[in-house]
Amino acid sequence: MADEKTLTTTQVDHEYGGSEIQVLEGLEAVRKRPGMYIGSTSESGLHHLVYEIVDNSIDEALAGYCDEIEVTVNADGTITVTDNGRGIPVDIQPQTGLPALEVVFTVLHAGGKFGGGGYKVSGGLHGVGASVVNALSEWLIARVYKNGQIYEMRFARGDITQHMKVVGATDRTGTSITFKPDPQMFDTTVYSYDTIHTRMQQQAFLNAGLQISTFDKREGQEQSDTMRYDGGIREYVEWLNQNKPPIHEDVIYMTGTKDDSSVEIAMQYNENYNETIVSFANDVRTPEGGMHEEGFKRALTTVLNAYGKKANLLKGEDKVSGEDCREGLTCVISVKLTEAQFEGQTKAKLGNSEIRTLVNNVVTDRLAEYMEENPKTARAILDKAMMASRAREAAKKARESVRRKTGLESGQMPDKLQDCNERDPSLCEIYIVEGDSAAGSAIGGRDSRFQAILSMWGKMLNVEKARADKIYGNDKLYPMIVALGAGIGDEFNIDKLRYHKIIIMADADVDGAHIRTLLLTFFFRYMRPLIEKGYVYSAVPPLFKLTRGKTVRVAYSETERDKISAELRGGNPNVKVDISRFKGLGEMDPHELWETTMDPESRTLRRITLDDAVAADQIFTVLMGEEVEPRRAWIEQNAKYAVNLDY
Repeated sequence: MADEKTLTTTQVDHEYGGSEIQVLEGLEAVRKRPGMYIGSTSESGLHHLVYEIVDNSIDEALAGYCDEIEVTVNADGTITVTDNGRGIPVDIQPQTGLPALEVVFTVLHAGGKFGGGGYKVSGGLHGVGASVVNALSEWLIARVYKNGQIYEMRFARGDITQHMKVVGATDRTGTSITFKPDPQMFDTTVYSYDTIHTRMQQQAFLNAGLQISTFDKREGQEQSDTMRYDGGIREYVEWLNQNKPPIHEDVIYMTGTKDDSSVEIAMQYNENYNETIVSFANDVRTPEGGMHEEGFKRALTTVLNAYGKKANLLKGEDKVSGEDCREGLTCVISVKLTEAQFEGQTKAKLGNSEIRTLVNNVVTDRLAEYMEENPKTARAILDKAMMASRAREAAKKARESVRRKTGLESGQMPDKLQDCNERDPSLCEIYIVEGDSAAGSAIGGRDSRFQAILSMWGKMLNVEKARADKIYGNDKLYPMIVALGAGIGDEFNIDKLRYHKIIIMADADVDGAHIRTLLLTFFFRYMRPLIEKGYVYSAVPPLFKLTRGKTVRVAYSETERDKISAELRGGNPNVKVDISRFKGLGEMDPHELWETTMDPESRTLRRITLDDAVAADQIFTVLMGEEVEPRRAWIEQNAKYAVNLDY
């Protein structure tokens, strides 16, 4: 085996010349580095293909030429997106001498979104959407309904297989794109109807009066939905707050324009303690916020403090912080602008500084005016902010008190933590285990070099119903906060995290599921970056132990149990196979727990993801919140999926 010195010499001797420089022609670059264009080749990237095509139809709606869009998962798993807009141009594009339809699907950075007058406002920033989808599809068919005729082009992995030709007559206008994602490019090519439906519902909320229909035509999965919201983002806020009791009935709505930019904001406070701000730029979700959110937050804090002083509710130097002002707030921010500056093709954050000024001015003027005209609602909002401020102060005192009592300042770790020897967080993992018996097996079976064990006991606090001041000092949660080392809430600092794998190891039964839900609620509400960074996992312990003679196997489901049982019998029904069920982690000896659940070479872990924070927020509100009826309805609706409640 060559040592490092030998490898280095080999690299130096190899001449690095012009022949080493690759020039990727056409759409080849997309297939070479798909992640640069759609974020990833996982399930999220797969669905991104649909969104890129739909965004083009949305642009037609924004321009005032389209009011119906249909998105269909076809019986064979392919996707069709159809709109009744003007139809992609089919005349000759002057720069290339080719039909515009061909240019749109074969040339990167081509489209009507670069100041040529095609679109004033567009979510498609780089003009790569249609061509990227084409490059990453096994095949794609584009049909344009225009000028009384149906034009069609066909492609395979970005290459033209049928040049544009007229295939029929029509009395409608619009575009229909059907494509099959390329299995060579993606980890999976199976679409989730729910994921598509959620995104399309979002778009329907953002475009008042636009009708979007979704269809799933796969056998056994047939369903459809048609969405149209004439109230626009007002209805979006009401929908987001459907399981959260509001503290004022009406949704506060603000809008304003300057030059070619516009902003609309809808907001309503509820009795919960968490803020939900969902922002968009040109109908593109900006999960990492940006200038529009900054402008809103700054103005909201200024207006509430100014009103509090004027109404004599805030005395002297008293004031409420931005975090106080946003407790229990549900808000949708939607801005439209001609030259949107997104960070990257996946458009997670808006960078236009001028939109911050516009949003700030609109909120400052409109919200101040609303509060003057609606003093009862204004008082309810300010009372909530002032209560949040008092709770924040109480949390600070509780935090300081706990630090003194536990000796946290000196770096003392909780008694229930059996730490690992490694100090590099990227190499460390911590198992959070319920109960001393399970913890005992985990401690006995672990690899102490990099695996830490934290034992939890008793009933955990449901943080969905508690403020931060109740969490500090809680004998179940605080030891975990100390062990992880990164703080919580607004003080959370992921750079101080002591483990990059946080593994919830609970029994495979209803009680274990409840513990997992409580822990995930806590992480979601107070340590969300843990989930966003992919640091949180759920261990998957086996359900069954199968023994034939000296051969021992484990199964993680009833189906796997039956399969393994048949294998052990070898087709002989007279062979006895002993099957026992693991009733809990505490019943497994350390060796069994290591081999089945903790050994990195053989274990199964489920990573907890946050693909849609809005959906996650709603699920946690339903499952762990005060309202009983939504929880009962959710359980009844999803009971069909619980084939075996113990699994």
